Amino acid sequence: MNKNFGQGGAFSLFKGVPLRRILVALFLLQISLAVGLTAYLSIENGQKAVNEVTSELRREIGNRVEQNLQTYLSTPRQVLGSNQNIIDMGLLKIENLATWESYLIEQLKIFPDALILTASNEQQEHLAVEKLNDREFLLRKAGKSTGYDLYTYKIDSQGQRTQLPEVIKNYDARSRPDYQTAVTAKKFSFSQIFTPLTEPTLLIGASQPIYNSQSQLLGVNSTLTHLSQIGDLLQNIKVGKSGQIFIIERSGLLVASSTTEEPFRLQNGKPIRLAASQSRNSFTQATAKYLTTKFNSFDQIESLQQLDFSVDGKRQFLEIRPLQSESNINWLIVVAVPEADFIGQLNRNTQTTIFLCLGVLGLAILLGIITARWLTQPILYFSNTIKDLANFTNCEDSVVKVQGIKELEVLGESFNEMAQQLQKKFTALTNKNEELELQVKQRTQELQQEIQERINNEQKLQQHHQVLVELANHKAISEGSLETAFKVITEKAANALEVERVSVWLFDSDAYGELRQRTKLQCINLYERSNQIHSAGLERNLADYLIYFKTLAASSTIIVTDTRTDLRVQELWDELLKPKNIVSLIDSSIWVGGKVVGTVLYEQIDTPRTWKLSEQNFVSSIAEFVTLTLEICDRKRTESALREAKEAVEVANRAKSTFLENISHDLRNPLSSILETTQGLQSEVYGPVSEEQRQSLNTLESSGKNLLELINQILEFTDTESTKIKLQLATTSIQELCNSSLSFVKHLAFQKNIRLRAQIPEELEPIQIDEVRIRQVFINLLTNAIKFTKEGGEVWIEVQPSSTNEYIFFSVVDTGIGMLSDDLFKLFQPFVQVENSSTRRSPGTGLGLVMVQKIVELHGGTVHAESQLGRGSRFTVKLPWKKARE
Repeated sequence: MNKNFGQGGAFSLFKGVPLRRILVALFLLQISLAVGLTAYLSIENGQKAVNEVTSELRREIGNRVEQNLQTYLSTPRQVLGSNQNIIDMGLLKIENLATWESYLIEQLKIFPDALILTASNEQQEHLAVEKLNDREFLLRKAGKSTGYDLYTYKIDSQGQRTQLPEVIKNYDARSRPDYQTAVTAKKFSFSQIFTPLTEPTLLIGASQPIYNSQSQLLGVNSTLTHLSQIGDLLQNIKVGKSGQIFIIERSGLLVASSTTEEPFRLQNGKPIRLAASQSRNSFTQATAKYLTTKFNSFDQIESLQQLDFSVDGKRQFLEIRPLQSESNINWLIVVAVPEADFIGQLNRNTQTTIFLCLGVLGLAILLGIITARWLTQPILYFSNTIKDLANFTNCEDSVVKVQGIKELEVLGESFNEMAQQLQKKFTALTNKNEELELQVKQRTQELQQEIQERINNEQKLQQHHQVLVELANHKAISEGSLETAFKVITEKAANALEVERVSVWLFDSDAYGELRQRTKLQCINLYERSNQIHSAGLERNLADYLIYFKTLAASSTIIVTDTRTDLRVQELWDELLKPKNIVSLIDSSIWVGGKVVGTVLYEQIDTPRTWKLSEQNFVSSIAEFVTLTLEICDRKRTESALREAKEAVEVANRAKSTFLENISHDLRNPLSSILETTQGLQSEVYGPVSEEQRQSLNTLESSGKNLLELINQILEFTDTESTKIKLQLATTSIQELCNSSLSFVKHLAFQKNIRLRAQIPEELEPIQIDEVRIRQVFINLLTNAIKFTKEGGEVWIEVQPSSTNEYIFFSVVDTGIGMLSDDLFKLFQPFVQVENSSTRRSPGTGLGLVMVQKIVELHGGTVHAESQLGRGSRFTVKLPWKKARE
């Protein structure tokens, strides 16, 4: 049974036409109908989709903005809440802002750069810390110590403070909006946007009032945020191609914008806030004017609104939503998107659809041609060859050979070329993989080297620390034994730094060790590590090495990596460095009394060396130990001289009155003439003087006045016995009086490892006394207490007003050897000392307590002593005291 399918009806029209063309024509018709229908439906439904997409996009962007703002504004609450917990635990006190500085700096390291932390109290004290970058902070401080002026400092990574020239006089942080907002709200709250006095910008503050247990206001802890940071937050949110986000207050003033526009303009150097309707951005301005016309007042907007309007004939989509919180934030978030952003995308989508349809049309034509050709056997052949190609190991044998059909021949050639390219790619990938494995291996080795280097550095730091601890505890340094101490210091420093030579050089001095000139450096001790020997006696003259000496005086540390090329030490190369093959060195200056008195020299031989920062710090620490040794030695020498002088004074005490009266006239007249002549020279009566001469004249005048004052004090000492002394009464701070007295005897306590402290009530009124003489009273009592207290003991000052505030009691208390109660009556007798097995070794004239008693009695007060053998002593000075009048 034969069937002639497709030979009748409509198919007869295609009689004689090749099947390939028929199939291509049918595919073209189908695709054309599909493309036309797709384009029509795309344009028809595009507008509906735009409305839905824009509505969803605006709502999503609005939600993101609101969420980000809520998160951003929650940071101040977390910061202030954390600080309140610290205050509640008693770790910080708002009355003492000195303890807040380091805490606020550490806290800022956690939070964003734009955050400013402040603390202010009711005593008009203020502290603000701002993070500039990871290494620098800005500190603003005002209070009693600054005369209530606001000073600005920059703090670097080393904790060094540099004062900036900006100073605001009579600064009172209590007048700032953030302070007043916290006081008014009595709880955590955001302030209105305001302009600070310190810079032309806009800030918003979050404040937390701090109260004591009696609900009395102590101060306010605040965080300040730059509005520009909110703008940066908005700029990170993309709204289509040209859409914008801005935030306004209910008054219409601009808070922040996703554009680069600032919400203020400068007028005479001061920021003036902008209304959104006055914005320099035309889109922002048009949107604000439309909203003003639409709602009349922004206060009427109580819920989310989605609107649209036209600008220059172009449709714009809007969403405006309130942002409110219980913390005094009442803003409006406006999201504006041009319709063109979505229409452009829609048009591009339509074009993409058409191109895809055309692509499908081309593919359909190709399929028609392939179907028409009905190439089953070649396709199967290609299928088998492709299976072989899947296994890259047999790729070289996968070669297609087709003959007789031009299209298939071309396809076969393309297939063969593709197979070759795949083989090349596979080989390249294999090589690349091997290279990557090699790179990973090399990087792993580098990381291991870095880790090992870090471990070595930590070990070096530990070794340096151990050396410094050993030097701090070394007996020769604490006793000021120069020769032994310098040997220990140079030897330990050379071993710790692993350098060949370490030496200590001092400027030339006289036979008594007093520094006289700076014409040469003398080597006090030189340690050579390889030979383990110490030597001394080398000299370097100023006249021979001018540049080196000048550099030494100008720099605290001279760091030289290569001595052959460094100009600072070129003078030393031929004669001193080259013969020893010294190729690197560090020269650290020794400072005593604010002057350079010498240097510690570290010399590396053979191989140039780059000095690490940890090594430079260690070198500075070694120089400080040399300074400490010199100071202790000087103090020992001074104490010895004082003891000798005191013995001489005791021998000559019987003739002191007559001698002082005779010498007073003989010394005062020449000194007066010297001072008058000095003042005449300073006034250039005898001709012009140079700046160096003027400095010398100033020194001469100061020394003459000091000598004249010393003569007067010696005479007054004599007058105390004849009651001729006259008190110079002045208002004196009790806190400063006690602290300065303790500072004067600090070095004595340090020698015996005695702890000093003071127990003084806060905010005591000042007292009317002769400050110089009363300080001498306290110094005498503290000196006696330290002298009769064993090592490791304690000496302190107690201050306690009487119940009526008519008198105030100053007690000097020690944990010393004490004395018997029967010996107390002897204390205030001239030239009498209480002796026992412990006090016989303590020198003294017996006049100290007599002078204390006379000075206190001249002030209308009394001195009382209490003591218990082996339990310590208490000397109490009772002085009249009246509260200062306002």
